[in-house]
Amino acid sequence: MRDFAQITIHDPISARKPTNFLDHFWVSLLKDPRDLPLMHLTLRISLTLVPLTVLLYLTQGWVWGLVFVAHFYLNHLYFKGPFGLMLHCAIHRPLFKKEYEFLNNYLPWFLAPFFGHTPETYRAHHIGMHHAENNMETDGSSTLQYQRDDMRDFRKYVGRFLLFGVYNLYLYHRAKKRKFFMTRILAGEIVFYSTVIALCFVNFTATFFAFIFPLFVFRIVAMLGNWSQHSFVDAEDPENPYKNSGTCINHKYNHKCWNDGYHISHHIYPHLHWTEHPNHLMQNHQEYADNKALVFENLDFLRVFILLMQKKYDRLADHVVNFNGTFKSKEEIVELLKARTQKMDVAHAVPA
Repeated sequence: MRDFAQITIHDPISARKPTNFLDHFWVSLLKDPRDLPLMHLTLRISLTLVPLTVLLYLTQGWVWGLVFVAHFYLNHLYFKGPFGLMLHCAIHRPLFKKEYEFLNNYLPWFLAPFFGHTPETYRAHHIGMHHAENNMETDGSSTLQYQRDDMRDFRKYVGRFLLFGVYNLYLYHRAKKRKFFMTRILAGEIVFYSTVIALCFVNFTATFFAFIFPLFVFRIVAMLGNWSQHSFVDAEDPENPYKNSGTCINHKYNHKCWNDGYHISHHIYPHLHWTEHPNHLMQNHQEYADNKALVFENLDFLRVFILLMQKKYDRLADHVVNFNGTFKSKEEIVELLKARTQKMDVAHAVPA
């Protein structure tokens, strides 16, 4: 562990400014000029991954093999994280000004399906349910009823989501009488699966690798991320974002994925701009100390998950930031980490 006073935060607190005509054009459409890097990413994906997907349907033989390798690399290893977290930013803070609002549909309805997202379920789940319920038992992705350092429980968690996630999401919004989300979920699911089924008759192999396989990969990765972000929950105060979420700082992941490591502040202020999270932590470090918030330095959530499943609490404790001398020893941190991963006795069900 390191004391917070000894740490300099290197995660991004600003965004690239416009440097050319095209940059200025995009900024003129955006609500917030700081989102210009998101437009750069959108353009790179549109000009690379989308054409490669088309080529999966048009090519054969060894050429198809080369296209497949390039497509797989860009989709699953290069763009998946940055795109997923760009979409996350965009559903919390729509990118385009009101007069260009129709452009806000480009990410969820056109680009997102290339990464395995059905068009409207992510927003309905993340904004409509997850933040509203704050990882409590009526949240369809709640981690409370699982032993969060146990791979068997993680498999149950993922399996439940894959089989019933969208159905439970629809039931949740129906119980809340939220017709907006119900309509959007149905529209997105029908359009996505109708299109995929039609494309299977054109070229099943291309459709499988372009849309079906990414669907399963995204949903498993999304659940892994949510599990890691909400692995450490204080059973006595589970609704407190400082005590039901974790944060990862000073890692290259935050540079690639728009400060997604700052999950505590994200639950406190869901609409905070991605560049503002490091400052929130620095300005509110006493709150983090008072709540014994768990902030990991030089780890991302994937590494947190791996160490957790290996039950290497001592290694996790080595990366915990000690705010204002809150923790007196490494052993105290290990004890807290173990306590906050314990399964809770809750009735995990969507409201009737």
